[in-house]
Amino acid sequence: MSGADPTPKPAHNLPQAQVAHRRRVSWIWAIPLVTLLVAGWLAYDTLSKRGPTIVITLDSSEGLVPGQSHVEHRGINLGLVDTIVLAKGSSHVIVTAKMTRDAEALLTEGAKTWVVQPRLFAGSLTGVSTLLSGTYLELLPGAEGAAPVRSFVGLEDPPVMATDVPGQTVMLTSERIGSVSVGSPVFYRDLAVGEVLGWDINDLAKSVTVHAFIRAPFDRYVREDSHFWNASGVAVKMGASGVQLQMESVKALLLGGVAFETPEPELDKPASPGPITRVFPLFDDHEAAINAGFHRHIQALSYFKDSVDGLAVGSPVTFHGLRVGEVTSVDLEYDTKLDAIVAPVHYRVEPDRVGNITVVQNRGPLENIGMLVKKGMRAQLKTSNLLTGQKEIAVDILTDPEPAELRVDGTVFIIPSAPGGLSGITDAATKLMSKLSQMPFDQIGRDLDSTLHGASVIANNPDLAKTIASLQGVATSAKALVDKIDAGAGPALRELPAIAKSLETAVNQAARTMASVNQGYGDDSKFRGDLDKAILQLTDAVRSVRVLADLLARDPEALVRGRSVTGKE
Repeated sequence: MSGADPTPKPAHNLPQAQVAHRRRVSWIWAIPLVTLLVAGWLAYDTLSKRGPTIVITLDSSEGLVPGQSHVEHRGINLGLVDTIVLAKGSSHVIVTAKMTRDAEALLTEGAKTWVVQPRLFAGSLTGVSTLLSGTYLELLPGAEGAAPVRSFVGLEDPPVMATDVPGQTVMLTSERIGSVSVGSPVFYRDLAVGEVLGWDINDLAKSVTVHAFIRAPFDRYVREDSHFWNASGVAVKMGASGVQLQMESVKALLLGGVAFETPEPELDKPASPGPITRVFPLFDDHEAAINAGFHRHIQALSYFKDSVDGLAVGSPVTFHGLRVGEVTSVDLEYDTKLDAIVAPVHYRVEPDRVGNITVVQNRGPLENIGMLVKKGMRAQLKTSNLLTGQKEIAVDILTDPEPAELRVDGTVFIIPSAPGGLSGITDAATKLMSKLSQMPFDQIGRDLDSTLHGASVIANNPDLAKTIASLQGVATSAKALVDKIDAGAGPALRELPAIAKSLETAVNQAARTMASVNQGYGDDSKFRGDLDKAILQLTDAVRSVRVLADLLARDPEALVRGRSVTGKE
């Protein structure tokens, strides 16, 4: 062991260990990194979805809450109300809403917005869902591709019709709007085919223009010759057929309404694209709309001696009881020829109401009306309604009218008139009263009084009572006698058929006997000669007996003393 070296020898050939210092990253740093990424994504998502900010001017912001109330379209969220401030002057409020990027394409010219809340409008209850979800703003998009708009004036009421509904808008002019209101229905053949959008006043406020929308496909029935009339309320008419009650619908009764019709619509013709530029007149009722369909008018004038009370503008003009026109004016004027104040009645006749009138159209109205006047055509006043006293002009051909001629004043035909209707009855009553007034009623009364006095004296005479009593006794006796005769003659009457039959048999036998006698004892027979001689002898004997009887009648004593010698018989 003494030979071992305890000191270790360095190993020059062994590898040397190296110490590496590594820096570890803590997991805690992942949290801010993820947060940064999420924040960046949220920021990107928010910025990518953020749309423009719009400003809405409203009369009132009732129900809207900043940060809670939304801007919607068809139930889709398009924005959020940011601020609500009061405008200067406190006349309105300004609402700022931040819209989404999806709403940017909808915010163009023509867009509309309004506050949705429960309300009764245009005959329907809308906004009931806001009772649970809260009030919000509804956005109606503008025209696609139009100029962008960022400032809006909110509507007080929601629009009646959305802009994307296919159809056409027509304009109707009238002096009075009547009961027509926003949302009033438009009828075609009693079907609701549209709504009234609104109205505006024309220049100088002379008329009102109603904007009515007609939905497709019913808009194809609107033509240039279509007629529109006010169908509001209830129309009551009294005529020969009784009382007529006409009403389009209960909705039209409450909200008013407009109706239209098109004579013989061309169904094969497509509807005109876009709105119709022509303005249609809005007539007061259906009858006025029908009358407007006759474009040819003949102006006529008649002077009446009768009272024109009950005749007004619009009163019918009839021919054979059918309407052919209407009264246009009833005036008063001084007639220099008659030196009196007269009431001329102007009316128009629509010849197209007469079927097949084109056959005589080439002769012209002057020749045609002149021929009718020569045949006895006259204008008469007649009462068309006894309850209201309304009158009409009846143009008829009379059988024996007074002679008259047709006159023409420019383009007006002066048609002669004749009394008619109640006027003729009045004249007859007047003549009758005149005759009655000429009768001597006083003398008739005195004569009648005298006659009645004499009749009273006769009736109160006691002899008359006795005579009547005697007559009653005679009548009773006669009745008893008739009863007895009837009782006794009854069996004889029952035997009459048998007696008649026996008489008929006897007559037949007598006829046969006479025939036999005529054959055996005729004029040339011996029996007839002897019979003639016997008759002559018998005649002489009878004469002798008559002479003897006369003698005895003059001198009965001659039978005892003999015949007198005086020689007188």
